[in-house]
Amino acid sequence: MPTALTPPVLFKCLADETRARVMLLVTREQELCVCELTCALQASQPKISRHLAELRQCGLLQDRRQGQWVYYSLPADLPDWVSEVLHTSLAANSDWLATNLQQLQDMGDRPVRLSRCC
Repeated sequence: MPTALTPPVLFKCLADETRARVMLLVTREQELCVCELTCALQASQPKISRHLAELRQCGLLQDRRQGQWVYYSLPADLPDWVSEVLHTSLAANSDWLATNLQQLQDMGDRPVRLSRCC
């Protein structure tokens, strides 16, 4: 069951660099699978999956399964103030996220990404 989102909960969940990057990438792309995140962050699948589980527990992400892939996105019922924090942080930190975005872009569009994923 997700934790009630309060400012301390949100900022604690985002205090880890990997989780912050995951959230900004998902905010920008709207939906990403584990393999896309492992490529973008150059991190192992277990590490990314552990952080995704924490973000789901905080109520910041939802997941959906499609075949063998699990996709992560922002929940539709995410409070507006949380969405604003994420979008403002994304807009203000493009340089900080540039390498991760380039790694993701290097995978190609989603059909090509799928052939490189999982």
